[in-house]
Amino acid sequence: MVTYPLGDLNRREILMMSGALAGSVVFPSSGSGGAAQPEGKLTWAVHFTLAPTLFEPAETPGLVTPFMILCALHDAMLKPMPGKGMAPSLAESWSMSSDGLSYELVLRKGARFHNGEAVTAEDVKFSFERYRGISAKKLKEQVAAIEIADPARVRFQLKQPWPDFMTFYGTPATGAGWIVPKRYVEMVGEEGFKKHPVGAGPYRFVSFNPGVELVLEAFEGYWRKLPSVKQLHFKVNTDISTRLAMLKRGEADIAYGFTGPLAEEVRRSPGLTLQPTPFLGIHWLVFADQWDPSSPWHDRRVRLAATYAVDRQAINQAETLGFSKITGSIIPTSFDFYWQPPIYPYDPNKARQLLTEAGYPAGFDAGDFWCDAATSDYGEAVINYLQAVGIKARLRPLERAGFLKAYQEKKLKNIIYSLSGAFGNAATRIETFTASNGAYAYGGYPDIDELFKEQATELDPKKRELTLHRIQQLIHEKVMYLPIWQLAILQAYGPRVAQSGLGLIADYPWSAPYEELRLIGQ
Repeated sequence: MVTYPLGDLNRREILMMSGALAGSVVFPSSGSGGAAQPEGKLTWAVHFTLAPTLFEPAETPGLVTPFMILCALHDAMLKPMPGKGMAPSLAESWSMSSDGLSYELVLRKGARFHNGEAVTAEDVKFSFERYRGISAKKLKEQVAAIEIADPARVRFQLKQPWPDFMTFYGTPATGAGWIVPKRYVEMVGEEGFKKHPVGAGPYRFVSFNPGVELVLEAFEGYWRKLPSVKQLHFKVNTDISTRLAMLKRGEADIAYGFTGPLAEEVRRSPGLTLQPTPFLGIHWLVFADQWDPSSPWHDRRVRLAATYAVDRQAINQAETLGFSKITGSIIPTSFDFYWQPPIYPYDPNKARQLLTEAGYPAGFDAGDFWCDAATSDYGEAVINYLQAVGIKARLRPLERAGFLKAYQEKKLKNIIYSLSGAFGNAATRIETFTASNGAYAYGGYPDIDELFKEQATELDPKKRELTLHRIQQLIHEKVMYLPIWQLAILQAYGPRVAQSGLGLIADYPWSAPYEELRLIGQ
């Protein structure tokens, strides 16, 4: 067991490393006037294993998972906030040139990192250039240069018009717009930064016991608002029954990821509140071998049979109490350029008929069914329905970090239980999962690739919409995936919580903004 306590890189050392004199940093007012100082602590029971990569904006994997931590430790140029999908944050404003080739962002005065240093254009440029997450290749291909106009202004020059630039940069579609301190990172190095991250968010790092607990503390210099709660504790527990027990005993104030009977038990328990949080999280099956002529999945009829075989509404009712939304797409309904496909109904007889037509009257062995361990309950339910029509599969859950790594490195085969809660629009989701060169794509189709290339530089929204709708129609017609649902995660909180932050930001699953959270009596 390795622990990274505050003592390894204490506050004095951080200030000295960044060129400030220890004890001399005076944080400006956070805009809260005479507000009371932060008090008390909030504890989360988190349903997946926390890892140092979650502290690092540069390594975001195109999923919503790391923003659970990034929204506390770090701040972005623009980000989702209550009532707005792309709100000014470290950037107080932004503008685009008439030719679509230049974007200028003006930094907010008074924003500071946890070590007392001001956030400058140098930090913005540095953060963009060191970004190596899921969309790094796309961003670097499209951006010709990032220029520092003055200490408070940055300008992005594009190689050609790219209508999705701000979607990639100004939302949690990537972590490229989340800012880290250049001098500090260069001083401690990449590994030192992961051991003790310094950001510009409402909470600063205190300690991390890998796989066990992360502790953060309110940052009194946060520009937007002085947080009400002094400490945040994130405790890892992947067992759903134990998370409920923690909540009942008061060992956790907020717990994530309840399903089925235990979610019902939360609803029945005095003092506990069940909070469904619908968000952008689409779950779907990937037929990873559909491009292999020797695989049963190469036959569209087999993929369609699997789609008819699964009673998604029954799984929804059993696992998420009916709060999730059955979908026929991998793209969230709220995304720009979304096309509503028809939804294939549950029809096991039709599934068996299609399998027989494809030459599999007795079904077949589909091999391994890969999933993130946190979705294994959902995956097991899907497997049961597939087996009922003769498609036999073996559940192979992996811890989240390992699953994403293997998925992205194209090491998985047969069936993959895929998911994404990343922000963006229809094009960004297609870019990542469907275009043949996508980070998580195991193959592609020439007609889709050609249309995707065509829409990528189209500045007319109407023309672009027509093209993106056609791509989604082709995805549906080819039965590339088995869409399951747009997930509503069932979260819960206990009697000490006045404001959990759950649902404050539309389409976002975790507590946020952290500076808005309150305990009873605050």
